Amino acid sequence: MKLRIEHDVFVDAVSWTARTIPARPSLPILSGIKIEANADGSIELSAYDPDVSSYAVIEGSVDEPGTILVSGKLLADYARALPNKPVDLEVEGAKLDLVCGSSRMAMASMPLEDYPDQPELKGTSGIINGADWQNAVMQAATAASNDDTLPLLVSICIEIHGSEISLMATDRYRLAVSKVSWEPEDKDFEARILVRSARLSDIARALGSAGNVKMTIDNSGRAGMIGFEAAGRRNIARLIDGDYPQVLSLFPESVNGYAVMNRVEMIDALKRARLVVEKNSAVRLAFSEGEVVIDAGQNDNAQTSEAVQVGLSGDDITMAFNPAFLHEGLSALHTEFVRLSYTHPTKPAVITGQPEAEGEDSEDFRLLLMPIRTFSN
Repeated sequence: MKLRIEHDVFVDAVSWTARTIPARPSLPILSGIKIEANADGSIELSAYDPDVSSYAVIEGSVDEPGTILVSGKLLADYARALPNKPVDLEVEGAKLDLVCGSSRMAMASMPLEDYPDQPELKGTSGIINGADWQNAVMQAATAASNDDTLPLLVSICIEIHGSEISLMATDRYRLAVSKVSWEPEDKDFEARILVRSARLSDIARALGSAGNVKMTIDNSGRAGMIGFEAAGRRNIARLIDGDYPQVLSLFPESVNGYAVMNRVEMIDALKRARLVVEKNSAVRLAFSEGEVVIDAGQNDNAQTSEAVQVGLSGDDITMAFNPAFLHEGLSALHTEFVRLSYTHPTKPAVITGQPEAEGEDSEDFRLLLMPIRTFSN
């Protein structure tokens, strides 16, 4: 194998492919990146892990076609440190020689015969806007758990009914639901699948700027998969087995009132309040006509109190929340205003976005947030 690639193209493709290589692969060979140079000038880079795989195709000048497998992390780290000059790759025996300007490195190859083939997807496909998908995934991931001992709670549930997609995640203290549309080949397609939140978020970020993305869902076999493809790049992630609870029923059918607040003002106030909140402590929100008073800090070290203007529809109410959960929920929205709907100080509140101070809220993203009981509740 002998080829030349432009610096930026090479570094970008290697870095993108290597990002899915796990820090501690189940087998040493799974730490590799496979490079395959073809006579037509196309160069394929792939990385494989039982949970997720990456594949990219770039163009270069191929003098001698060939295939080699080398350490993915080392290749990516070295590529990012290279000078901005064309990169030459050549296989010499069992090593890959990499030359860029005056920089040169020889890498030992890994046994190709033991490396798995890229999985093939056979399922229902459709087109989705990459930016819209990234936004919906990141919103749902707001409420996903970080506890790896609970496979269902570290997952995002993707529920599809024709052209409508709902993404749901919960860690038992909050529940996030986001909606996005796509154009499936089968207009009547329905599915309910689970994907690890961290994997789905990483893939969504990687393809978020790629424009339209082809999404394929294959949940027909024992090892279901979901794939995303755009701009010569493809990611495939394995689905998680399990029956996700019917969480949508947790949202209240009616509320006793709601408050509409400027989102940025509330985020800034929460940032200040979090500075004096001890671990596992809450911030108190006291809603009354025209304002909400945010109180934080319950010891002799520091306390803070700040009022933010709100529009209140309903009776006065005081609620307490985990400040990090509340801050992350507000940050997941992009509207100028937010609506916090409530029924009782100790029952879950619902946060939604609202484009204007007056008018209806949007249900494209809903966050159900459990209040924290305090002595005054």
